Amino acid sequence: MRLTASVRVERSRDTLASNFRPAHPTCFSTSLEANGYEGAMKDIQNIVILTGAGISAESGVATFRGPDGLWEGHRVEDVATPEAFQRNPALVQNFYDERRAKLKTVHPNAAHQALAKLDRTWAGDLLLVTQNVDDLHDRAGHDLENGGRLLHMHGELNSAWCLACDARSRFDGVMAAGPVCPHCHQSGGLRPDIVWFGEMPYQMERIELALARCDLFVSIGTSGAVYPAAGFVQTARYHGARTLEMNLDPSEGSFHFHESRMGRAGELVPGWVEEILSHGLC
Repeated sequence: MRLTASVRVERSRDTLASNFRPAHPTCFSTSLEANGYEGAMKDIQNIVILTGAGISAESGVATFRGPDGLWEGHRVEDVATPEAFQRNPALVQNFYDERRAKLKTVHPNAAHQALAKLDRTWAGDLLLVTQNVDDLHDRAGHDLENGGRLLHMHGELNSAWCLACDARSRFDGVMAAGPVCPHCHQSGGLRPDIVWFGEMPYQMERIELALARCDLFVSIGTSGAVYPAAGFVQTARYHGARTLEMNLDPSEGSFHFHESRMGRAGELVPGWVEEILSHGLC
């Protein structure tokens, strides 16, 4: 059942101590320690944030799977697997060309902008891991120099991977036309730089290290159904991190979090960023 703005649900499943004091009327949490929210914020230095389709949906980007189980009218097996690309490369290339073209019609929303502000301001360690292949986080104003603190674990629509020379390059054109690789100068060897089902997400070692070191793990707009990202909250908790979920509806993994806040990312995330900046490192 969907939670509305007036619903408050208390959960007692988990007895692990949480220092978060609910700061929004649509939140539910586990046990609270006596030192409360402000004490918790003062202890936080390292943050890992995971974002999913829900944050970009508010900008008009189609979610990965609709209610009918299809992605923009296609079965996932037909457009998001290596086998699909081998079987019908034209269909796959056209599909991602259309997604890439649509990026020009959407813009970062308040949640993207708030996270970019946190990235620019936070003095501790911060890693923003996104499952999204759009460029809305990039355009929101993240500092992308020196490697940056933004990581696209499932690849990017605006990146091409050359199967001939294994090089990756920025790309915003039409891949179905068989463009030339800027590195090896061969044509017809580019594929979308997207992690498909059956392939390993990018920079998992960096993500795992950050999860092991973080004091706070935050998940925003995710279904909690796609692994390995769905397991990040468990890894963070195992290493002692506090955990917070912000989602339109409870995810499949909501019970793993110390606190969940239900609502639109564009409303919840800016408020949370202001909270943490007012209490933490900046």
